Amino acid sequence: VYISLLSLFFEWLDRKFVARLQNRVGPRYAGPSGLLQPLADLIKLLSKEDIIPVATDEFLFTAMPIILALLPVLAGIFIPFLGESSLVSLEGDLIIVLGLLGMYVVMVYMAGIAPPSRYSLLGAERAALMMVSFEIPMMLSCLSIAMIKGSLTLSYIATNHAFDQSTIAIGLPAFIIFVLSAQAELERIPFDIPEAKTEIVAGWQVEYSSWRLAFIRFSMDVEHVVLAGLGAALFLGGGSGPSPQGLEWLLQPLYFLAKSIFMLFIFSLLKASFARVRIDQVAGFCWRVLIPASLILLIVTRWVV
Repeated sequence: VYISLLSLFFEWLDRKFVARLQNRVGPRYAGPSGLLQPLADLIKLLSKEDIIPVATDEFLFTAMPIILALLPVLAGIFIPFLGESSLVSLEGDLIIVLGLLGMYVVMVYMAGIAPPSRYSLLGAERAALMMVSFEIPMMLSCLSIAMIKGSLTLSYIATNHAFDQSTIAIGLPAFIIFVLSAQAELERIPFDIPEAKTEIVAGWQVEYSSWRLAFIRFSMDVEHVVLAGLGAALFLGGGSGPSPQGLEWLLQPLYFLAKSIFMLFIFSLLKASFARVRIDQVAGFCWRVLIPASLILLIVTRWVV
């Protein structure tokens, strides 16, 4: 429930951030300052007519939105939103989170090939190409931080985040790689190529409506929360911060929330500042710049450790 409410709040914040950066107002009517607009949009989608195109693979068409909604929620239970701990903490849960995020992109491809639409198929193929391009540097940037901290457990990394010289030297380039990769993972401008509304209508989502589209939009909102929280846990110290003794239980979740909002602001800043790039430019930038940089960073991290 907390992650679901946080996802709606983050969508409102994102729309407000981008609107202000582009000299617009953003949501303003539904609720105070438009706070309830994401919920209103979700309810509106749920009330729409459910349409299944002819010659559609009905199993994939029905199952993929449900799986897409579940995967980021499952990943979110490992993020230490409470500051020191998460709902579920396992040894190596960072790998589980990265694996679930990787599966999310695979499910996007499956959702795109279910309906018989050339726009949907083209969007799915673009998503698959971006997956093999950006999943690698994102995983390597996360593993570099895990190697410095000597653990693959997110709660341990978040609570043992001393900013020494090695952490800053390794963490800054890893943070840049993570932000760019996460922006592509979220299919946000300038990497919104699988959707590209001015080119392929809505890409892999073009044939979805009603509750299916609502589930897809909800999954994307939750993925925003998960990636912002992952960035806060790995690079910004999680819930650590100055706190009077006895108030840690209250302030640590607030610190983590503030750092997650800071990550969201960076994503929104990139979205508002750039235009969409072409798919060949994305692939070239990734394979020529991001992957070699992340590999070099991992080797340097291993040498430092």
